Amino acid sequence: MKLATLKDGSRDGQLAVVSRDLSRAHFATGIAGTLQRLLDDWNFLSPQLEDLYATLNGGKARHAFDFDPRQCMAPLPRAFQWADGSAYLNHVALVRKARGAEMPASFQEDPLIYQGGSDDFLGPTDDAVFASTEWGIDFESELAVVTGDVPIGATPAAALESVRLLMLVNDWSLRHLIPAELAKGFGFLQSKPATAFGPVAVTPDELGDAWQGGRVHLALESRWNGRRVGLTEAGPEMSFHFGQLIAHVAKTRCLRAGSIVGSGTVSNQDWSRGWSCIAEQRAIETIESGAPKTAFMQFGDTIRIEMLGRDGLSVFGAIDQRVAPLAA
Repeated sequence: MKLATLKDGSRDGQLAVVSRDLSRAHFATGIAGTLQRLLDDWNFLSPQLEDLYATLNGGKARHAFDFDPRQCMAPLPRAFQWADGSAYLNHVALVRKARGAEMPASFQEDPLIYQGGSDDFLGPTDDAVFASTEWGIDFESELAVVTGDVPIGATPAAALESVRLLMLVNDWSLRHLIPAELAKGFGFLQSKPATAFGPVAVTPDELGDAWQGGRVHLALESRWNGRRVGLTEAGPEMSFHFGQLIAHVAKTRCLRAGSIVGSGTVSNQDWSRGWSCIAEQRAIETIESGAPKTAFMQFGDTIRIEMLGRDGLSVFGAIDQRVAPLAA
């Protein structure tokens, strides 16, 4: 099942079911008005939406309309929790190596996760607005899951069973603000602005056998100003699967339905596959030549992130954003 939240002037938008090929949609009115409402009563409401989804894909939904990603908010326009991991240790190792730092052995066993802002997400085609390019504007191409309720102390296996939906992510970062914040010893804040999400959230069964062991075994494409800079494999090198990431968050707290847990920047040891954030390319350049050459993003730059399924169809639709200046 594929779900989107369409703009209607409200904070939480209007839930719609979207066809598998992303061509048609149908409002979920009468079943669940918002995605959070669905997540709160998943076992009762999701079968009803699955029936609507089947009818829509069969071309028999009476009030279907053309699907337009430009009308989409984030699938969850605001969420109770957004916790983003760094599950691709190649990314961590590259960034640390570029600055002459070793990767602690504990990173192999204990996931890195930060708590992000979840009250204001960006839709897939919303401009990413910043006050200054001096902040080091960078995209991060990722995946994320949306959970049901997860009890405190859940095992990774149990946590994986809580996954309701998967989403495409652009976790914007302001690289030049990060060092000063981390030096305070209290983590990210200003360096992690509003995160963007793809047009549709999908149930795991939509991925078929590409969803294995809590990982998505498909390639993630990133196009910066129209040029492909990355076609990274999301599955094999994800050191911690989504069940492990969720369980890490749940070690000392419960997660409520509608919590979002991210994978972190998708990264591969094979540099020929490109990269999913500019910081990684700059790290590679530093390792190879002693200094970075690639500049961070400028006003007017665009980033497009998309993942195709094994059938060649777009799984989540595309994140297609422009970097824009904050209005005076």
